[in-house]
Amino acid sequence: MRDVLSTLLAVWRAGGTAGVGTVVRTFRSAPRPAGAAMVVAPDGTVAGSVSGGCVEGAVYELATEVMASGVPVLQRYGVSDDAAFEVGLTCGGILDVFVEPVSQQTFRQLDAVADDIEAHRPVAVATVIAHPDSSWIGRRLVVHGADAGDTAGAIGSARADAAVADDARGLLAAGRSEVLTYGPDGQRRGEGMQVFVAGHAPRPRMLVFGAIDFAAAVAQQGTFLGYRVTVCDARPVFATTARFPTADEVVVDWPHRYLAAQVEAGAIDARTVICVLTHDPKFDVPLLEVALRLPEVAYIGAMGSRRTHEDRMARLREAGMTTLELGRLSSPIGLDLGGRTPEETAVSIAAEIIAQRWGGRGQPLTQTDGRIHHELSDHLTGC
Repeated sequence: MRDVLSTLLAVWRAGGTAGVGTVVRTFRSAPRPAGAAMVVAPDGTVAGSVSGGCVEGAVYELATEVMASGVPVLQRYGVSDDAAFEVGLTCGGILDVFVEPVSQQTFRQLDAVADDIEAHRPVAVATVIAHPDSSWIGRRLVVHGADAGDTAGAIGSARADAAVADDARGLLAAGRSEVLTYGPDGQRRGEGMQVFVAGHAPRPRMLVFGAIDFAAAVAQQGTFLGYRVTVCDARPVFATTARFPTADEVVVDWPHRYLAAQVEAGAIDARTVICVLTHDPKFDVPLLEVALRLPEVAYIGAMGSRRTHEDRMARLREAGMTTLELGRLSSPIGLDLGGRTPEETAVSIAAEIIAQRWGGRGQPLTQTDGRIHHELSDHLTGC
């Protein structure tokens, strides 16, 4: 929802009704993940995408109908005889799209949800997408915070609300969006009610250390990929917002001191990406001593030539770093794309971060077989 939120809020605040299609479940090579959304405004304009172009036309028509009828619909799109070509889904995937009317009457909590997302506070929205009693479909429960935080709205009964709220907190803590199945009254062991939980965790962080020209390009790539980007350097003449307009914040501090303070504040987690671009031992060695000893981060990469890398590794060993700790470092940083410019180098760094996140091998797809889109579970389980 994040990428269409401004459009949806404009309609909502004006008192209008938008038709919103949300991908709630995917199978095989579906082009967009669960949670991807498309908004059709009352004037017919569109924001967002549910399939990267494959079924947008069909979802647009359905959203227009739903705006008029006020009745939400769960629709499956996939390759099945001629039906796939009627809607344009020829990629081989299957996706379930929940299309609903959204207004101040149907989603009273939207403003509060938007405030949480804007303030980087975790929030989950649980919506009933299937139920034997059609009056339950479209009801929603909003869970603020991954712990036992506040809730707003209602699914339909105290039992259902309690079960969904508890499971939504678990998904939110894991940073996942998923369809959950219950009995009609929220029974754990049962079928009949399906609830889509859209978890809106704060954007993951990218910490870029070293206020150099390459850092500006990396920050731009990080923002493009959806990271909340911080650029940090101890030199105030270089660490300025004017030089890094795409970064969310620019910090003047010694890199190792800033990172240690962020760890102490609980602002570093398993999704955090750390890019060390200083290639100056007085900055990057103390910084990497902190970074490589963190219990869990998504990625740690350091820039430098082969000679710089060998010198850095020797210094880190002298500082007492173990082989296991040093093995967490991606250095020289990035994939071998043959790039030279800061922008090309930034693309290679972004490519390595993506590959490491999803378990990709960085090979041309023409040299691979099997599925194109990796699942996070595949990487974690070794599938």
